[in-house]
Amino acid sequence: MDNNDRDEVHNCVIKPRVNPQRRREKVYIGCGAGFGGDRPLAALKLLQRVKELNYLVLECLAERTLADRYQVMASGGDGYDSRSVSSADQFFRLDACALAFGCGKKNLHNYQHGCNEVDPPGAQEKVLEIASNLGLSITVAVVLEVALENSGLGSSTKKSYIMEGGKSTYLGAAPIVECLENYQPDVIITSRVADAALFLGPMGWNWDDTNQLAHGCIAGHLLECGCQLTGGYFMHPGDKYRDMSFQHLLDLSLPFAEVGFDGKVYLGKAEGSGGVLNFSTCAEQLLYEIGDPAAYVTPDVVIDVREVSFQSLSRNKVLCTGAKASADPVPDKLLQLVPKWFQDCGWKGWGEISYGGYECVKRAKAAEFLVRSWMEEIILGVSNRILSYVIGLDSLKAARNDYDTSLWNASADIRLRMDGLFEQKEQAVQFSKEFTALYTNGPAGGGGISTGHKKDIILEKKLVRREHVFWRTGVKHNKTMNSNNQKVNIKEDLLENHALQVPVLLPMAEEHHSDFLSSDIDIFPAPSGQKIPLYSVAHGRTGDKGNDLNISIIPHFPPDIERLKIVITPEWVKAVVSTLLNTSSFPDSDAIDKRDKWVAEHVKVKIYEVKGIQSLNILVQNILDGGVNCSRRIDRHGKTISDLILCQKVVLPP
Repeated sequence: MDNNDRDEVHNCVIKPRVNPQRRREKVYIGCGAGFGGDRPLAALKLLQRVKELNYLVLECLAERTLADRYQVMASGGDGYDSRSVSSADQFFRLDACALAFGCGKKNLHNYQHGCNEVDPPGAQEKVLEIASNLGLSITVAVVLEVALENSGLGSSTKKSYIMEGGKSTYLGAAPIVECLENYQPDVIITSRVADAALFLGPMGWNWDDTNQLAHGCIAGHLLECGCQLTGGYFMHPGDKYRDMSFQHLLDLSLPFAEVGFDGKVYLGKAEGSGGVLNFSTCAEQLLYEIGDPAAYVTPDVVIDVREVSFQSLSRNKVLCTGAKASADPVPDKLLQLVPKWFQDCGWKGWGEISYGGYECVKRAKAAEFLVRSWMEEIILGVSNRILSYVIGLDSLKAARNDYDTSLWNASADIRLRMDGLFEQKEQAVQFSKEFTALYTNGPAGGGGISTGHKKDIILEKKLVRREHVFWRTGVKHNKTMNSNNQKVNIKEDLLENHALQVPVLLPMAEEHHSDFLSSDIDIFPAPSGQKIPLYSVAHGRTGDKGNDLNISIIPHFPPDIERLKIVITPEWVKAVVSTLLNTSSFPDSDAIDKRDKWVAEHVKVKIYEVKGIQSLNILVQNILDGGVNCSRRIDRHGKTISDLILCQKVVLPP
């Protein structure tokens, strides 16, 4: 196995490239995974249906996964997520089929693969092993952040690619560009690289071509969440603007982009696929988790998306225009995530129990009272570390602005869940024990108890100057025999032993006759002067950035934005989301007063207008119970809040 690890270490200061290579006038780049749990089968279908693809990106990282994987590695496990590496196995099996049938496609498995990993070289070895077992000769490059430490021996320094404590920095596209230009790899495996930068690497622009970089990064941002652009996470029964059949949703196509060297961006989905790609799906993804639309920060360029718009050219193709670099286009600092292993409130304990039938909600209320009281007997003041909710009644914490006990009688099948964040492991274990005691000491008819505890990692976000962040690259090759006999053997082995694992040369699906065509729906201004649910006026999506919530409001009838701006105010938003901070399903007046005081002091709301798509982007700060890594909410990311907000009644002015 050949090895060519470059010893040269670079910092992240942006330096213009000398005679940058223009590999193509147009780059066709697809998304093969929008997160670590995405479906490899969907990516295989995209490869088969879109023959023009040059690159496929599997974006598999999230904020907490690197820190979690570091814990596993420190305990002697793998420094990469086996789920992501196993997806490589499925791609290589498809490639082996193509070789065996004599229809190999150049760059079929040429993809940047973010592997949920602290140990890119370890994942590199595993991918090479998989390819060798399948009879494939491949080149696998790695991108990794490195730590430089003074060794104490004069001016020498020590390099380590295992970042101390599991910390990681969002790198830009420069390391990927180096891999593409120096190694011509089949696969690139990275440590933490910003999502949009994964897609930007193959496009060939120089680092001072800021407006082209802005277009490329927006293409990456639109693609990075996979099928969210093409109808996934969009379909909504009962909403005439978003409804579609189950079968239509089943055959979603992952998205791809055609990006010209001149900066033109066309978004696409496979011909004959289900789902939908249109103005509405693109608008939702554009605003997803971007914060201030005038300054969407990526490591390579700061982007102004306020004038971005979309034009549908066909059922499967949309033109994206209007992205540009912000006034200060180059960020001088990069975002770094630092796990706080010994921070207070580091241990989570939880319990669930079900009640059904007559007065089941009141029995859940009694159970909650008992568990809180038992914990207070042992640890004074610990109750304020515990959050409770009733699944089937208010588990999402944002369904209503008033406290309506009439809903209790409508519930006949509920489940009480209590979550606590504690300073010590012993406290979390004790909580689980006290909760289990409901079997013999709680109200009647409780069952199905489940409990648990775990160490939760709090990620501290820091901004680090570019010159203090370092990276390097490396590459390895394997060598195999590729005789005709071997190809036949690969073919027979795959067809005989792996038919259920990989769909061999899937046929093109028949053309879908969509039951969801927004262009066929008559759109009118929303009525004024009467209470109507917000979802009849607009759609949107929510996402998280740490402890902050990002909400988009996109009117079905674009001119309605002017009336929505009058109704959707910071005060209105605070009133709607304040129930997210209830620590109990049964708050008394004192608890509500305490919550409202905290909201007034700590929760900040910023509302931005995005004129290109005539929409609002709302940022709510300090609302998600500490963020995804330590939140006690059942929906840590806040993704369900979009529809709970859209269910609010509004009265639009004339």
